[in-house]
Amino acid sequence: MSGARFRRRAVGVLSVLLLAVCGPLTAAAAAQPGASSGTPSTPVAASRAQHSVVTWGASADRQGAGPADRSYRLIVRTSVGGTNMRIRLSNAFGEHPVTFASAYAGLRKQGAELVHGSNRRLSFGGAASVTVPAGETVLSDPLTGNLAAQSDLVISLYVTGAQGPTTGHGMAMQTNYATAGDHAAEEGAADWTDPMGSWYWLDAVDVETSAAVGSVVTLGDSITDGWASTTDQNRRWPDYLSRRLQAASGLTVKGVANEGISGNKVLADGAGQAALNRLRRDVLSQPGVRTVFLFEGINDIKARSGVTVDDMIAGYRQIIDRAHAAGKCVVGATVMPFKGWSEYDAASEAVRQGVNDWIRNSGALDAVTDFDRITRSPYDPRLILPFFDGGDHLHPNDKGMQAMADAVDLKSLASC
Repeated sequence: MSGARFRRRAVGVLSVLLLAVCGPLTAAAAAQPGASSGTPSTPVAASRAQHSVVTWGASADRQGAGPADRSYRLIVRTSVGGTNMRIRLSNAFGEHPVTFASAYAGLRKQGAELVHGSNRRLSFGGAASVTVPAGETVLSDPLTGNLAAQSDLVISLYVTGAQGPTTGHGMAMQTNYATAGDHAAEEGAADWTDPMGSWYWLDAVDVETSAAVGSVVTLGDSITDGWASTTDQNRRWPDYLSRRLQAASGLTVKGVANEGISGNKVLADGAGQAALNRLRRDVLSQPGVRTVFLFEGINDIKARSGVTVDDMIAGYRQIIDRAHAAGKCVVGATVMPFKGWSEYDAASEAVRQGVNDWIRNSGALDAVTDFDRITRSPYDPRLILPFFDGGDHLHPNDKGMQAMADAVDLKSLASC
């Protein structure tokens, strides 16, 4: 074992021991909406050997202006289950304060309709509303009860005073809903008349579970974000990975937070802040993260910007070093083929091949998943396998997404 890997393992063991001795900092044993049956569960006293772990995430980015006096019903799929659910609301890209006059958490029955009796008010420092300054985030108070893994959690927000750019995640691959006025407390769907394809302000959900349990954060671009997968079916490759982790026995990594942004780059801002610039907010700030799964680079490479193999390696090394310094494992994935995409050329392909050689052979990563090998055509390795092609020769379809998730060695997610 390398010295760096030994130090990271020592940090993780020490953290577990400290949690076991000190326990949670809050006196209240809080939790979440009722389990998948929709029946509110009895609060469970928090064990001294528990901690908070991210169960869902979506990268924040700058969105267009949002109207004031509007309610938003946001549907997210949990990964790891637990108690003491909290949500994180972000105004990271706002230029003005935004007020969340009311916020509720429930379980979805269908569409915008909730399971009867599951919708419960969230609080912030004991208050029913909270104002978040520009550039800031806020955590809700824990909510008593249990939240099951693989639940359709529904967060309903009534937002007032919104002006200027909003903070959200543009490509949810999930139908969410909006309506004028305050309807956050309602469980019915009648008033939720405006479907939308984005998440606004909500950027993370965490739960409390055993201190032995952790999460993996997938840091990526549109492929990780789920482009070309089926909307409303949770068929992004991190979703398939989450289901594998839940079904696997003997593993301590159970949570998955998807921090992909369509069009995102490692080195340059554009479609979202560059991976280098958003690493702390989107990844390292999330509670209970054990592993960073790094799968980015195609947007830097295909942009014909003159980015070289050495440029990409330098960016990757910064991410790896910062994650390691925070005590996280880093699993990297090779860049997938893209011949047939409009920006493809021989120079970009040469950079991709050089980058993949470094990812496979440098030893800088704690583990490697070879997405290139899994998804490429055996007849032309510069092409994505037609069976996996979502139609544009870059983004995989549902079958390709599943193949990617199946290629991940689950034990590698806790390998250091």
